[in-house]
Amino acid sequence: MKLSSENLIRAIENHISKPLGRLKCPEALDEILRRRLTKKEYKLFIAESEGKPLEPLMEKLRLDRERAEALRRSARQKLNLDRIKRELYEVDA
Repeated sequence: MKLSSENLIRAIENHISKPLGRLKCPEALDEILRRRLTKKEYKLFIAESEGKPLEPLMEKLRLDRERAEALRRSARQKLNLDRIKRELYEVDA
């Protein structure tokens, strides 16, 4: 699943509540997301960011609506953790 760079940046900015500055390049962001999110969280995040219908993906991943929503919340919480935010942004120190 490859996401266009502007969609990836926009999706991350929408999920982070207190940005720390400028985001890194899209390739680095994708690598960080793959490393920090679970496979299901990552796939849901990318599909949602691209605006694709989630039902086929949820069926493929064997998720019901409640579990998918829990995974979305979990991904948002992870992206707002300070240690992960520092990885996503070009932060000095």
